[in-house]
Amino acid sequence: MQPGAIDLAQVRFNNALALFEEFVRATARHADAATLRGLERRFAERVQIQPSYWSQIKGRSRQIGERLARQFEQLCHKPAGWMDQPHDGASAVAPASSSRSSSPTGAKPLAGDNESAPRDDDERFIVGLVLTYYRRHPQRARTRLLDLLGEVLVPAPAATKAPPRAPPPSAAEDALARWQRTQKSVAPLKQRK
Repeated sequence: MQPGAIDLAQVRFNNALALFEEFVRATARHADAATLRGLERRFAERVQIQPSYWSQIKGRSRQIGERLARQFEQLCHKPAGWMDQPHDGASAVAPASSSRSSSPTGAKPLAGDNESAPRDDDERFIVGLVLTYYRRHPQRARTRLLDLLGEVLVPAPAATKAPPRAPPPSAAEDALARWQRTQKSVAPLKQRK
């Protein structure tokens, strides 16, 4: 490719990701947790393609051709030719393909070598959802996220020496104990009149 020439496939890819992020922001603005599920499928339905085809586009195993670019523009209410032009917001979505990451998945960091920056589409999607939730309900989001991530964020308590275990019951004793527990938890049947 000549210096200064644009990579049309990359531009269309960046613009498609920008359209998806725009769709997520618009949907998440008025959404509850149930609505946030299946956004990729719903975006694919909006642009009238199969969800698997959208996944292939995002995975870079398929490119956006002329006809599909026009379809994206029309269904996302963009002017003709929008998909073929670099846009400021879209260029920040995915860096140029000339820079490669050393990550084992081949994912590229969003901004420089920042370890906390999202590295791929899945991470950007999750970070976007978490931020949307947090911005709408900061206290509830903080509580829920800390509960969900508690095992990771809170260090494990210091290992204490466990008391010696009693030998396991024999199979007959274990079966008898289970039978007794089952009997206690079963309510008697009502008698017929």
